[in-house]
Amino acid sequence: MIIRQEKSKEFHLIHSLIKAAFDSAEHADGNEQDLVDALRKGDSYVPELSLVAEIDGKIVGHIMFTKLRIGNSTQLALAPLSVLPEYQKQGIGTALIHEGHKRARTLGYWYSVVLGNENTIPEQAIHWQENMEYWRLLVYQMKISWYANC
Repeated sequence: MIIRQEKSKEFHLIHSLIKAAFDSAEHADGNEQDLVDALRKGDSYVPELSLVAEIDGKIVGHIMFTKLRIGNSTQLALAPLSVLPEYQKQGIGTALIHEGHKRARTLGYWYSVVLGNENTIPEQAIHWQENMEYWRLLVYQMKISWYANC
């Protein structure tokens, strides 16, 4: 598996991948692919942190990190994380998260806020910090440096 930055000529493939990944998801709005299209056009888009997982020349997964403000600090939001249904539960999502956090750390980011359902985020990819207040909307904050050192 190769994890690399997405290319603009692949946006239509990634759009379809995200739609397919969320079609059968229990908690989905049905517009996750449109969210990615819109985020790419905004100031929060970080091209270096919009990554794809490729197996035998086929794009099978995608992750996007975008900038957000936490107090006076610019950090990252992770959403969405998408893997084609036939490739799910094989560690691709986990690999995308780890590689994304590794690259984010080299760009100077320390935290990401994960937007999503706790049941769909790869369990082994999440390092839950002690004494953290969790929002009921299932938004989690994690330390990127922990992942970068894995």
